[in-house]
Amino acid sequence: MDPQPASDDAFSPAPIALTPCDREPIHLSGAVQPHGIMLVADPRTLQVVAGAGAIEAVLSADWLGADLSALLDQDVAALRDAAPGPGGTVLGATVAGHDVALHRAGPWLIAELEPTEAQPGTVAATLGWLDAIAAGFERAGTRRMLADRAAVAFRALTGFDRVMIYRFLDDDAGCVIAEDRDPALPSFLHHHFPASDIPRQARALYVRNRTRVIPDVGYAPAPLRPAGFEQVDLSDVAIRSVSPVHVEYLRNMGVQASASISIVKDGLLWGLVACHNMTPQLMPRSIRAAAAAMASALARQILAKEEAEAYRVRLALRSEEDALRPLLQQSDPFRILGERADELRKMLDADGVALVRDRTVTVSGVAPDDADVLELLRFAALREDGPVFATRELAAEWPGAAAFGPITGVLALRLDDRHTLMWLRVEQIEEIEWAGNPHKAVPHDPDATLHPRASFESWHETVRGRTRRWTLEQIEGANRLRRLFREARASNELRRLNQELERTGAEKDGLLAQKDLLMREVDHRVQNSLQLVSSFLAIQARDAGPGVVADQLREARSRLSAVALVHRRLYRDDQIETIDLSRYLGELIDDLKQSLGEEWSRHMMLSIAPVLIPTDRAVNIGLIAAELVINATKYAYPGQSGGPIEITLEQHRNRLRLIVADQGVGKQGDGEGFGSRMMRAVIQRIDGEMDYLDNEPGLRAVLTAPIEAA
Repeated sequence: MDPQPASDDAFSPAPIALTPCDREPIHLSGAVQPHGIMLVADPRTLQVVAGAGAIEAVLSADWLGADLSALLDQDVAALRDAAPGPGGTVLGATVAGHDVALHRAGPWLIAELEPTEAQPGTVAATLGWLDAIAAGFERAGTRRMLADRAAVAFRALTGFDRVMIYRFLDDDAGCVIAEDRDPALPSFLHHHFPASDIPRQARALYVRNRTRVIPDVGYAPAPLRPAGFEQVDLSDVAIRSVSPVHVEYLRNMGVQASASISIVKDGLLWGLVACHNMTPQLMPRSIRAAAAAMASALARQILAKEEAEAYRVRLALRSEEDALRPLLQQSDPFRILGERADELRKMLDADGVALVRDRTVTVSGVAPDDADVLELLRFAALREDGPVFATRELAAEWPGAAAFGPITGVLALRLDDRHTLMWLRVEQIEEIEWAGNPHKAVPHDPDATLHPRASFESWHETVRGRTRRWTLEQIEGANRLRRLFREARASNELRRLNQELERTGAEKDGLLAQKDLLMREVDHRVQNSLQLVSSFLAIQARDAGPGVVADQLREARSRLSAVALVHRRLYRDDQIETIDLSRYLGELIDDLKQSLGEEWSRHMMLSIAPVLIPTDRAVNIGLIAAELVINATKYAYPGQSGGPIEITLEQHRNRLRLIVADQGVGKQGDGEGFGSRMMRAVIQRIDGEMDYLDNEPGLRAVLTAPIEAA
């Protein structure tokens, strides 16, 4: 069967500048380490098509073409179906003293066998030990203490002569931050290793495979057989043969066995637990699984302590900002920043501060000349990095850095178009201890045979031209200060505008109060005049005696009272634009009761809800209500001196309903009298509708109208 090309899951180097080591296809080694066995099978038929290692000695001489389930003495089909796909592994039953693991690799099903642990511990004992280790990690007060405890714990688990906690730095170089070792061995603690020691594709595989072991660096690779399977992707194979360059690297260090356990934090490779032994040593799969679990616990504690440290820094910065906030909102915020320049400098652990308004520069602490500050700001303005320009190596960013002298760290914050705040840090000379000369780590000839560096003796380098790194928390704090400055300026401007508005409003309120006073005086005089006319109509109705004329005069007096009542209420209330219709109608009905007499008043029932309505519309509705009540007394109960009359006021959203209902004889007359014509005109004026319904018995007059004019 012809082998297929490597699957899409195979590691593909990033399309950036690569060293020769970065280009080495370490996942396509075509061989395994001889302490284990690998079988390649068709995942559909489970027929073995290739293998590597001592298969004949452990399993069978007739392995090629055999059924994988028969070779491994277990139901591989069930394991195959449980396998989660590329990058996932499922464990099978032990066979011939070997642990079995299966996973997918492109179009193939891979089975790998490794010798089992000689004296395996119980699951309960292992879990108890891991729980105790995790508890110790949690109790570590600092990251350094955590790393020290981790080195001791991993050495106790693996039994290797030297265990190092190796952290990757921002430039992909590494540094040993903790170590536990045999006292006879030299120490690598605090030594730096160049990025080329662990190429890019190796770092990618460390994220994909959390453990990697080389039991004996002097091994002879066991190639895949038959020939033609060299391109099978071995990214997930634990016993994959490693790069000859890496083997030579370990030999140059005097190491006979090595193991690496990945420390992965938030999906990124934070570092490694690097294990070295001076004699060959195997690390069975069970120990590797425990090491991977312990590395996960370590990564969680690293994350927790980093987050706690970041929280403390953010809290301190917030305290500084909270102290500045009320001061900035009192007056010119930039002047306040200038007065607090020394506090600003300490806030971000800087050596100097420069404040720029237009072309005027104010400095505190260590700072260059004003002209140089302005020149740097012109350079920073041409960049597209947003309002913050931050660098720890000014010479690497700005050609004119020599004018700044010892100042190599700058964090410039553009507050707005006129104002800039700049923190400055002086050069901090660093002494870095390398494990060998890093500048000889990678050959320059891409066609030359790859060889690692041979020396790991301490090599010291003095680094100049840079300062302490600006942390993410400090940059976030600078951005928050920018927002605080802008909010303060906006608040001050808003306060000034509000003060002007208050003065204007006070003048307006004075004029409105004067207008209201005049309007109430007018309403008082109109109400008195209408009341006087109403009295004249009452006298004339009395003098006219019983009859049509007297009735018409009383109706006119009722209509006039509806208008006068509005003016009387406006005179009493502070609000003259709107009126509570329920209170107005209540007083209007009370007046009608007095004019109609006791027999009618005791039969009138009110159910009125509060409705705020413009004054002019209240007058119209009052006229309609008075007319409907008068009509009910005239026509509903002929020959009687009283009868039930119900007056109801309701509101539904932006409309009102006025209902006048009786229990009399129903609708009477042709509706062509003066009152009916007057009501139709008023209803039309307020865009209302009038419906006359059967009240069973009696008449139910329903007025529906909008509360506000259209």
